[in-house]
Amino acid sequence: MTTRALIAVADGVEDIETVTLIDVLRRADVEVVVASIENRRMFTCARGSRMTADAMLIDVLAQDFDLIALPGGMPGAQHLADHAPLAEKVQAQAKAGKLFAAICAAPALALQGYGVLKQRRMTCYPAFSDRLSGCTFVDQPVVVDGNCITSQGPATALEFSLTLVEQLVGKATRKAVGEAMLVP
Repeated sequence: MTTRALIAVADGVEDIETVTLIDVLRRADVEVVVASIENRRMFTCARGSRMTADAMLIDVLAQDFDLIALPGGMPGAQHLADHAPLAEKVQAQAKAGKLFAAICAAPALALQGYGVLKQRRMTCYPAFSDRLSGCTFVDQPVVVDGNCITSQGPATALEFSLTLVEQLVGKATRKAVGEAMLVP
């Protein structure tokens, strides 16, 4: 059975986080669906990189995913936070006990806004930690709390992505992907 991941994107998501998530998950043979919440598949990242999503989010909402991951970046994380269909999809994912993840500003803006961080240990870009309530901020690069995985920012994107690989397909695959990428 194929392991599937949904990466939701919007104009203004962080370039490094978005590309790293896609790249590392695909190296682990995870079927990655990059889905735009915009009214078009093409989106422009926070630093100006232009990318094309695989699909429109609205067209994949009925599909099942083993992981839903949200890149950060501004104003992308806020766009993701404000998107009601995405919020409902992540809420259902969390309730079903399936993996959901976010990095940088996205945990504090999107996941906090969706109400899926209650009583959880989590992390985010430290400057956004003052926006949190009902959860415990942990100042670490990546935090795993059950089916919720969060991370701090661009410099932690590789560790975050490898952690997602481990959670999805195991430590051996994480090790193999990391070694092939020359991760120390």
